[in-house]
Amino acid sequence: MTKPLIIAFDGPAASGKGTLASRIATDYGLPMLDTGLLYRAIGFLRAEAQGDMADAAAVAALASDITPELLENPSLRGRGAGEWASQVAAIPEVRTALKQFQIDFAQQPSGAILDGRDIGTVIAPDADVKIFVTAAPEVRAHRRWLQLVKDTPDLTPDEVLADIRLRDERDSSRSSAPLEMAKDAVLLDTTDLGIEAAIEHARRIVKDRRGSH
Repeated sequence: MTKPLIIAFDGPAASGKGTLASRIATDYGLPMLDTGLLYRAIGFLRAEAQGDMADAAAVAALASDITPELLENPSLRGRGAGEWASQVAAIPEVRTALKQFQIDFAQQPSGAILDGRDIGTVIAPDADVKIFVTAAPEVRAHRRWLQLVKDTPDLTPDEVLADIRLRDERDSSRSSAPLEMAKDAVLLDTTDLGIEAAIEHARRIVKDRRGSH
């Protein structure tokens, strides 16, 4: 029987981890979960209800309302959803509410690929491969701006950079499962890499790490 393969991609916003995770998932025919969408979905639901993002119990309760259809909502990819996600992800009760869902996804018989902020440190600390994807804030902001400016023409790169820096600070300083690189993760800096080059680097890391095990 083939051993399940679990691959964890972690890193800050717009580092490219989602793109890499998706391509590697295709390579290996594994299910993939963008865990950031879970937090975006909760933030989106709370904002839609015009509720207080600081009400920990009420926000955490929304975890049970997440559906596969909701995760396909294009609104979750927008700038606002990213800000809401960063806010609710700092709430320990929200992280607790979503933790088992993510663990169960990782423990599928085939294995799985997950990308997020705390996959290699909290959700799947025994993952076969851990890759921490990062890039300079300015580069990440430019990438995110290119994604968002189509729908928000007045948005400036400086505004996106400010958002990125705020999210980095919030993600790294939160008390519950802060963004940090696992001790046994491989660092992949995509600052000077195009998409295809970054994918090839990720493929080599996975191959090398699988071989080392």
